[in-house]
Amino acid sequence: MASLQELLDRLWEDYASLNPQAQRIHDLLKQRGERVRNDHVAFRTFNDPRVGLEALARPFVEFGYEAKGEYQFIEKRLVAKHYEHPEADKPKIFISELKTEAFSDDFRSLVKKLVDQVPAGATERWDWPVMGRPWEVSGEDYERLRTESEYGAWMAAFGYRANHFTIDVNALETFDALEAFNAFVKENGFELNAAGGEIKGAPEQYLEQSSTLAAEADVQFSDGTKRIPACYYEFARRYAMPDGKLFNGFVAKSADKIFQSTDRREG
Repeated sequence: MASLQELLDRLWEDYASLNPQAQRIHDLLKQRGERVRNDHVAFRTFNDPRVGLEALARPFVEFGYEAKGEYQFIEKRLVAKHYEHPEADKPKIFISELKTEAFSDDFRSLVKKLVDQVPAGATERWDWPVMGRPWEVSGEDYERLRTESEYGAWMAAFGYRANHFTIDVNALETFDALEAFNAFVKENGFELNAAGGEIKGAPEQYLEQSSTLAAEADVQFSDGTKRIPACYYEFARRYAMPDGKLFNGFVAKSADKIFQSTDRREG
């Protein structure tokens, strides 16, 4: 049986290969003497029970994770849960799933065509959260999905892998605020997601978040190659609640804007 650390390492390697900006930011922080700690790793899926949220969480649960908060994203037509490990140094796991019944018949038919291609037994593997795209999809179908959901199109293009890792800004020693960290990221040539402001959330909500815009990658579709947004790097600063404990959950309104980091930019 593989270890949780092996799964996390595989996830990072796959993620960094799609999102080289994450490795560069990571390396820039190490040059400052920082030790980078991951706050959470996020995943996406469809709500087909064969590959849905609960199914995708299974490998993490088997490694000791426990379900904690639940979240609704009305506008994006998503639901999500986050999971925590008893060992505090392990990143939280955030899994969202798209409510396919909230979309058109054509959209649902396209999603079913994708999920039907997942090989038998693939979702029983310990490493299926990093198996990548287990289906063939055309660029035309990607665009059809995208007209209704950027999230659904991203899933069709990239499949099962980390959508983003997240730096725990609280654990950094040379930054005293998320504003200062954002300035450092921009000074080094990285563009931030400005939807809803560069910083989503506030100390009063016990969580502030920001993120880069997703780096673009060349994706091979069955009818050609497209260059589209892949993965992004998120940054989170958490605050103590009235009981003195650090807030470990998520704020749906803020996460809603963070999701837009993978939206395709026109022009």
